[in-house]
Amino acid sequence: MASNTQHHELALPRLDAPVRLLAVVAPYYKDITDGLLSGVRATVDAAGASLDVIEVPGALEIPTAVGLAARSGQYDGFVALGCVIRGETTHYDTVCNDSSRALTLLGLQGVCLGNGILTVETMAQAQVRADPAGQNKGGGAAAAALHLVALARRWAATPQKAGAHDVIRLAGELEGQGKA
Repeated sequence: MASNTQHHELALPRLDAPVRLLAVVAPYYKDITDGLLSGVRATVDAAGASLDVIEVPGALEIPTAVGLAARSGQYDGFVALGCVIRGETTHYDTVCNDSSRALTLLGLQGVCLGNGILTVETMAQAQVRADPAGQNKGGGAAAAALHLVALARRWAATPQKAGAHDVIRLAGELEGQGKA
């Protein structure tokens, strides 16, 4: 059940240099993703950033496309957009869990991204969340990406302390995978 609870939203970050974002969209429910993308565009415009958009077949392909684009070095951040509505089978759980997990892993690797993949029970829930005049989850995902870009830039400008470790690499070393 949707709630009318008000949530605090951070103001958009101040960006010291141009930001280029890529929205990766799975348009399976095109009316929904069009609403999400409208919210993304408004937020990106308000921040003075630029936006490119690509489409992929489904939500499971979004993390792969983000990973490929991140390795290209052409973008500062990413916005993942899609919609998964519960059906009659467990496929819903697979798509929701695996796409979310893959995006989280990309984030832990330093990819600045906002997750705007809706995971809902009904089309009505999706419509409310996608509407820029409603919950504006697309705009929220774009804002998240912009905040992470700002943080990445802030911390990239800070010199590393001697002995600082990459947390992800260290976790692999603890699991016996050795140094990369």
